[in-house]
Amino acid sequence: MERITRINLPTVDSTNDFIREMIEAERTGQVMSVHSLPGLTLVVADDQTAGRGQRGNTWETEKGKNLMFSLLCHPDFVKPAEQFILSQCMAVAIQEALSRYVSDVQVKWPNDIYVGDKKVSGTLIECDLQGKGISNCIIGVGINVNQTEFRSDAPNPTSLRLLTGQEHDREAILLEVIRGFQVYYEMVREGKAEEVRRLYLSCLYRRKGFHRYSDVRGEFIAEIADVEPTGHLLLRFEGGREVRYELKEVRFIMD
Repeated sequence: MERITRINLPTVDSTNDFIREMIEAERTGQVMSVHSLPGLTLVVADDQTAGRGQRGNTWETEKGKNLMFSLLCHPDFVKPAEQFILSQCMAVAIQEALSRYVSDVQVKWPNDIYVGDKKVSGTLIECDLQGKGISNCIIGVGINVNQTEFRSDAPNPTSLRLLTGQEHDREAILLEVIRGFQVYYEMVREGKAEEVRRLYLSCLYRRKGFHRYSDVRGEFIAEIADVEPTGHLLLRFEGGREVRYELKEVRFIMD
């Protein structure tokens, strides 16, 4: 497995932004190249003041209670059109790690982690393309571990502590997630992306049955037919018609 260089921060606005600033400083010649760091670069923060999520949302967190980290990798072996496999690697790694502590852990497309109908983790991935490859991939993750009160208007947050009634070791969970990601990242490097994709589909939220969704035309009932290698969600309507959706084109309506 690739070596990991770790950076621990007491407080940061965003771990993704911290890595982005490292890359920009490299580009302008202010610091050593992040590419000169062997393997993966992991940035972990004890407090994050401006964490970002999908759709421009913020990520609420209480200092010292949760996991906030970003992982920088250089997956030049992944085609840009297939970069969603990196999201799947991290999603499956988190799902498996949290499943050691609580049951019914699932991946809500594209990469949120749910326990039942409650969100316990979110991921934001940003890739830089260079030529026909991916030069940088920043994977930012937030996992609610020991927080018990959520004050934002997020509709359905939860944490491991709320789910289990006990505190958990954040460092142990972090190491389990990173080890899992390394395993799946290497599988992709070895040409086994389809195996990772199958694992992702097997733990997908709403992978069976018809449920409520909405798009620009309004609310409808459909079932998940597939998540394509490009990351598109393929929904099948009750009459058999299938429609492909990008991230911001469809919304899950909670039952």
